[in-house]
Amino acid sequence: MLAKGLKALAFSVTIGIVALPAAAAWAQPPVPAKTGYKAPLAADGHPDLQGVWTSATVTRLERNPRDGAGLVLTDDQVKKIEGKTQAQIDLGNKPTDPNAKVTDLPADCSGGRGTNCNYNAAWTDPGSVVMRVNGQGRNGFITSTADGRVPMRKDVKVNQFGARRAGVSPSDNPEGRALGERCLLSFGNSSGPVMLPGLYNNTYQFVQTKDQVVIDVEMVHDARIVRLNATSHIPASVRPWMGDSIGHWEGNSLVVETTNFHPEQVFRGASEHLKVTERFTRTGKDRLHYAFWVEDPTVFAQPWGGEYEFSKITGQVYEYACHEGNYGLVGILQGAREEDRTGHKTAPTNIDQKAKAADDDGEGN
Repeated sequence: MLAKGLKALAFSVTIGIVALPAAAAWAQPPVPAKTGYKAPLAADGHPDLQGVWTSATVTRLERNPRDGAGLVLTDDQVKKIEGKTQAQIDLGNKPTDPNAKVTDLPADCSGGRGTNCNYNAAWTDPGSVVMRVNGQGRNGFITSTADGRVPMRKDVKVNQFGARRAGVSPSDNPEGRALGERCLLSFGNSSGPVMLPGLYNNTYQFVQTKDQVVIDVEMVHDARIVRLNATSHIPASVRPWMGDSIGHWEGNSLVVETTNFHPEQVFRGASEHLKVTERFTRTGKDRLHYAFWVEDPTVFAQPWGGEYEFSKITGQVYEYACHEGNYGLVGILQGAREEDRTGHKTAPTNIDQKAKAADDDGEGN
């Protein structure tokens, strides 16, 4: 994780929406508006995407109903959200009484992060700013649906990890737990595609050559390799982590198409038939516009997409040593087996109840 003092910058750039026939409108991720910025060129003659970037923000993929159904937030809403976030950070940074019990922990234990509040605000670094696109505060990343939500098919149900597994508990065996808990791939969907921010480690380093672009993902030290010297995907029987990414330049934008996802890497229930198209565009000295388009008719009612922006930062990406001292997975499975043995489900603590109340009020992410 980068040093605590490193702060994410405010985000800026916009989506340019043009009236197109329905079929064409569903063909590509959003295109950023023209800003007049001329990006420096890399050795390959294309805009230089290299450097260390962060996606840290309190904004999430889907819109928060608490802040209304619209995409754009008012200035007062942005101020309120960022003010409450900073207050939570300040509370988490205060010294804790060494004699305090779990039930004495302060109110920064929000987000519904499990029994006894395994993470409070002092241990997380999701960002402190609302996502801004073209100077506008955003209530979510999705721009293609009226409510800013993922358009799931009504006949598709997914579990808490986004997988479609009927009759299987996430704690039945290690393979049922999230890939991040098993240190196989990023928590959430940090590595992508679609690349999304999470609780911490929202930092990426881009390395660019004529034939490849490599994206080093801080979370669980993943490395995405985008092939620029290929015109077709690998055989359908070959399905690596993060899929097979082929890129090409369209003007000043790097466009990447990814298919062949690993069957265990599910995104909102999609995997085998998933296709993600991404667009990376430098729109300012410290800004990189990121747009995405998601297609899988077996899971989603329609293709969908959105946008946000990376901010450039100074510093470096540090190693994420995922398995060092990783007793959490063992504890989760031991607890589940104890519940099986006794038939007694662990009751939520008062801390969990406070967290749930915060979630119900829209505080959780």
